[in-house]
Amino acid sequence: MLHLRLITPAERTDEVVRLIGRTVGTTHLVVLPGAARDPAGDVVMCDVAREAGDELIGGLRDLGIDSTGSIAVEDIDLSLSARADRAEDEAPGEGADAVLWEHLAEATHEESTLSVTYVAFITLATMIAACGVVLDNAVLIVGAMAVGPEFGPLAGICTALVRRTARPALRSLTALLAGFAIAMAVTVLFSLFMDGVGLFSEAQLEGARPNTGFVYAPDWFSFAVAALAGTAGVLSLTSAKSGALVGVAISVTTVPAAANAAVALGYGDMGQTWGSTQQLLLNLLGIVLAGTLTLLAQKWIWARQRGTAPGPG
Repeated sequence: MLHLRLITPAERTDEVVRLIGRTVGTTHLVVLPGAARDPAGDVVMCDVAREAGDELIGGLRDLGIDSTGSIAVEDIDLSLSARADRAEDEAPGEGADAVLWEHLAEATHEESTLSVTYVAFITLATMIAACGVVLDNAVLIVGAMAVGPEFGPLAGICTALVRRTARPALRSLTALLAGFAIAMAVTVLFSLFMDGVGLFSEAQLEGARPNTGFVYAPDWFSFAVAALAGTAGVLSLTSAKSGALVGVAISVTTVPAAANAAVALGYGDMGQTWGSTQQLLLNLLGIVLAGTLTLLAQKWIWARQRGTAPGPG
């Protein structure tokens, strides 16, 4: 269940209450006339089954409540109520399958902005991965994959493509490309410094690397894994099962490929640089393609479920 707390202009409250009343899956309606001070208006609260949440939020936005008042949405961890149980039963589909598009857009917006924190994380992840590829250390590679924040912009691109919104797509693409460019540039300098103090060597990069050689050897298997990871990542975001994102992060060869390209570039090994860059681009393409198709499939399936569901009571 979701809990909605609304601030509505007094003249729109009746419309809001009627909208909530005719939305299947809602319950626990509370209206507090004149309770809001900034902005001034009424406070309306209700609970709604997750699978009906997107429809209700969309209706509230159509009424302009997001611009004239406020719409706040919270997850309810525990609800002991027969009315809530009945609302969930009446709502179409399953809550775990529902996509809250406004929540997804907001979440990907936060994760796909070119901020100092984002750049710091992707740069640190690439530097850790650089140590992993030179030392042929799989543990460092996995750690770097887990630290990398690149799935946020990738999910942002997928969401923007499905919603056909150009500005979020451009913002996410900028964060993705600029973030990797900065991270790789810093990692080149980092690798040269490590070489200067005797911790990195070209012989280590060029030697046999059974644990990390895959990062500069792209193939269709890499694309298949990236596609599967993209699907799992999008599902984890839309179903609020964020724990699965860790598994997604350590399934794809994005940060390690960028790191290997940077180290190889520092040593002038253009063969490994190009191979690693191809691996990076192949993984990014696989994730975006699979993620976008997953969101389109969810949108289509959910539209069919809502279209065939019975109306309220």
